[in-house]
Amino acid sequence: MTAEQIAEWDAELAALTGSLGYLFNRPEPKVVFAQFIEGLLAELPKKNGWTLSERAGHVTADRMQWLLNGSVWDAGVLRDAVRDYVVEHLGDPEASLVIDDTQAQKKGTKSVGVAFQHCGLTGDVRNCQTMVMLTYATQAGHTFIDRRLYLPKEWTQDRERCRAAGIPDDVVFATKPEQAIAMLQQAVAAQVPFAWVLADAGYGRDPQLRAWCHEQKLPYVFGVPVDLPLDGVPSKKRQPAVKRAEDLLHYAKARDQWERRSCGFGSKGERLYDWTAFAVEVKDESPAEGHAHWLVLRRSLHPNRRGKDGELHREIAYFLAHAPADATISEIIARAGGRWQIEEDNEINKQLVGLAQYQVRKWTPWHRHVTACILATAFLAVQHAALTDTDTDTDTEHDPTAGKAQATTGSEAAV
Repeated sequence: MTAEQIAEWDAELAALTGSLGYLFNRPEPKVVFAQFIEGLLAELPKKNGWTLSERAGHVTADRMQWLLNGSVWDAGVLRDAVRDYVVEHLGDPEASLVIDDTQAQKKGTKSVGVAFQHCGLTGDVRNCQTMVMLTYATQAGHTFIDRRLYLPKEWTQDRERCRAAGIPDDVVFATKPEQAIAMLQQAVAAQVPFAWVLADAGYGRDPQLRAWCHEQKLPYVFGVPVDLPLDGVPSKKRQPAVKRAEDLLHYAKARDQWERRSCGFGSKGERLYDWTAFAVEVKDESPAEGHAHWLVLRRSLHPNRRGKDGELHREIAYFLAHAPADATISEIIARAGGRWQIEEDNEINKQLVGLAQYQVRKWTPWHRHVTACILATAFLAVQHAALTDTDTDTDTEHDPTAGKAQATTGSEAAV
């Protein structure tokens, strides 16, 4: 990056933080807020109150800590401003809203929402906090636009503990899919332009989330468990009945019609998989008018999972699509592969802006820190999109809407 570009970014960041001055009723927190965001974007080994204060030239961490713990401002208003900023610069009616959760490992029992629970980072049970996140993903870029702190029942059933952590009395237990629905409802109410909702099986297995999308006539591609109940009819006599998602693997192997597609670039290059799809009926669930259900299978290119027989097999993942009647299988497959973008947002936020490096324990400062982080990464996403906006050599392989221009493929056989 040239010195001119750096100076331009500095000016853009100053304009952005300056435009948010209405959040505060005094001049000092406006200045400290700008310094806080600048620090999150700076090259610092840690992003906490002490390191951010030192970079800003403060003698102590008091001013940064007061910004998060004591000053008067609303993190919800900032969240709305982040969302509007992202939509203004990256808004696309073909965008996806992507749901996932991430964790911050913590010690002790005082930090709000901390509990022994599944930690996606380590793949086991750890003492951690879980945050449910919502990404806005377009061909131009992707970044978080909303967040929720998950409170396990051991917290919501202990109101004294909640009050000690600053949790409002009206906050009750909500499952992670219910928190996802709340974020989607806010996005719809704010008229955020998007076309699809994406999520992994942790959310796709939830019938309440699927039913809400059906009611709203929202297309989705959700990961689902192998035992998702289906109302299937075998395509030929004496073929096994289709009652669960995994039953379709027999037909997939029999017809051997797979599309090899990339779902983005990872640390080892393109994430390539083989894909195939079947029209299905989900037991006791009806798609919205003008929509249909498809079950998409994703197969790894090489054996990487040891089966019950002791042999290595290709890993198979299952996705349920609630798709408009005019959607092609190519588009559905491309959307199924688009969920990786929120995984990248989780990584960027933790590695670049210190999403999980906060030293706060209570409800309000937690929301302030996390929302400031998503503002910082939204700024990065917008600036990166501006840098690549003039690139006319577009690679449609990574365009989630590219399937609309492609012919219907052989993998559209129905069960």
